[in-house]
Amino acid sequence: MSTVALVTGAASGIGAATARRLAAGGVSCVLVDIDGDGLERVAKEIGAATLTGDVSRPEVSAEAVALAVERYGGLDLVHLNAGVATGFDLAAEFDADLYRRATGVNIDGVVYGFAAAVPALRRRGGGAIVVTASIAGLMGYEADPVYTMTKHAVVGLVRAMAGPLAVDRIRVGAVCPGFTDTPLLGGGAKRVFVGAGFPLLTADDVAAAVESAFYAETPGTVLVVQPGRAPVPYRFAGIPGPADHRRPPVVTGEA
Repeated sequence: MSTVALVTGAASGIGAATARRLAAGGVSCVLVDIDGDGLERVAKEIGAATLTGDVSRPEVSAEAVALAVERYGGLDLVHLNAGVATGFDLAAEFDADLYRRATGVNIDGVVYGFAAAVPALRRRGGGAIVVTASIAGLMGYEADPVYTMTKHAVVGLVRAMAGPLAVDRIRVGAVCPGFTDTPLLGGGAKRVFVGAGFPLLTADDVAAAVESAFYAETPGTVLVVQPGRAPVPYRFAGIPGPADHRRPPVVTGEA
């Protein structure tokens, strides 16, 4: 039984690099992106199945998982990578369309990806889901507060889902890369970084960390990826508990 992977945002950048890396290792891939032309170029290169669609719509994730099951017989690995920046400073301006676009792709797309993929992974007896977050998901990135918010959200989702899904042998993790030479960075920003002598990650650097995160033993592993360093699991600080250290009750929402 061959390994089957689903990669979103796979037409370029980190998603395309992950797809190439997985395919080189014999993994059958289903690629998803809103950029149909870019998607087909990558798919022809590695022999993958494709679905052109917007991950902010729940049916796209459902269709992608169904395609993996129909074409390859199941699903083992999921890289929820699709993401967009907003390009606006919330303190100076507000663009409702860009806000909705960022939350739709960066948060909704991950939530819908989880919801669609988990049943298929359970049927397979386990697997892994890795989300592309960002160092902006671990710190405040002042140039794009909304993007920062969305990446904090998906890191929180990974941490909350990792324990429950570990029971089903589904490994859940995230990668938090620093500034990476991808289309998301933009040509102008890249020139600024290069001119300042600031090192950038390559998409291949991050793809290698994604592959590592797929097989991380600790549930909820969040790997920080920075130029010139091996990926490092982020150590979250503990928070002060109440003076009474008894465990809180489980709240079910029922009256």
